[in-house]
Amino acid sequence: MQTLFKNIKGDRLIWAIVALLAILSFLPVYSAASDLAYSKYDGNTFISFVKHFMHLVLGFAIMYGVHKIPYRYFKGLSLVMLPVVGGFVINYHGSRHGNGGASASRWIKIPVVGLSFQTSTLAFVVLMVYVARYMSKVKDEVITFKASILPLWAPVFIVLALILPSNFSTAAIMFLMVMILVFLGGYPVRYMAIILGSGLVALILFIMVAKLTTGPLNVKVTTWENRIKNYSDSEDTDADYQIEKAKIAIASGGITGVGPGKSIQKHALPQSSSDFIFAIIIEEYGLIGGFSIMILYMWLLFRVVIVSQKSDTIFGKLLVLGVGLPIVFQALINMAVAVELFPVTGANVTIS
Repeated sequence: MQTLFKNIKGDRLIWAIVALLAILSFLPVYSAASDLAYSKYDGNTFISFVKHFMHLVLGFAIMYGVHKIPYRYFKGLSLVMLPVVGGFVINYHGSRHGNGGASASRWIKIPVVGLSFQTSTLAFVVLMVYVARYMSKVKDEVITFKASILPLWAPVFIVLALILPSNFSTAAIMFLMVMILVFLGGYPVRYMAIILGSGLVALILFIMVAKLTTGPLNVKVTTWENRIKNYSDSEDTDADYQIEKAKIAIASGGITGVGPGKSIQKHALPQSSSDFIFAIIIEEYGLIGGFSIMILYMWLLFRVVIVSQKSDTIFGKLLVLGVGLPIVFQALINMAVAVELFPVTGANVTIS
C-alpha cells in the first residue's frame, strides 16, 4: 500500500477529494438503490453495493493509469479517439441497447465485467481534450473564423449532433463547456457569438423538423418542451412529480437529516440513486451533508484552477480545465435541479 501511495503523483489534494467523495458515496447510493435492487435483483441489495464498488474500483484504476501517462500524449490521442467515440455514439443510436431504466439507450455494456458506461461521457472527455489541443496549437497565431471552422467547429458540431437527439441536456452542457474552454484559450469573442447564433439556429431547425415527424425525435422534443414548460409554470401538475418528491425529501431532512438508510422519498422518487441522489443525501444527512458535498466540489474546482495555473504549457492548462470543469459543473447542475433552480436535465452528481 505504501508503494502505491509513493507512485501516486500529481495534486495530492485532488486525489484526497476524489477518494473522500467515493467513500461518502457508498451509504447514500446503497440506500437510494434499494428499490432498484428489488425491481432488478429480487431484493438483493448486496448486488447494487458490489456494482457500485466495482464502478469505483474501475474508476480509480482508470484514473491511476491515466495519471501515469505524460499529458502531452493526449494531444495525438484525441485525434485517434474522436472518430472512435463517434462510432460508439452512432452504434448505440442504432442498436438502442443499454442497461435498462429511463436512460437505457445512453449506455454501452462492457463485456466480461458486466459494467456499463455512458457513451456521451467518453465523447465529452475526448472532445474537451481535442478542443484543448486545437487552442494550444493556434496560441501564437492570429485566429480567423474561416480557418477554425473545419479543424475546430466541424468536429464539435458533429459530436453534438450525434448526441443531441437522445440527450439534449448533455449536448447543451458540452456546448457550453466548449464555449468556456475556447474563451479561456483566447478564441475571439466575436467569433464565439457567430458560433452561438449558428448553434441556436441549428437547434431551432432540428426542433422544427422533429415536430413534423411522428417517431422518437418528436417524443424527445415534446419531452424537452414539457420540462421547460413545467419549470416555468407556477401551477402544480402531474409532470412536477419528481421535483415535488425531491423538495419533500429536502424539507424532511432538515439540518441533520433523518439518518442513514431512513429516507422515505427514495421509494417514491424515480432515479433516486442517480438523477436525484442529492435530494436523498439531504433527506438522510440533512443540510450538513448537502453542504459538505457542495464544499468538496468547490474545493475540487479550486484545486483544478490551481493545477491549471501551475502548468507550464497552454495545452496543460486547458487540458486540466477542460476535464475538471465539467465534473464540477454537472454536479452543481444536479444539485440545482433537486432544489428546482433548473429544470430536470438528467445530469448526475459524480458522487453517484
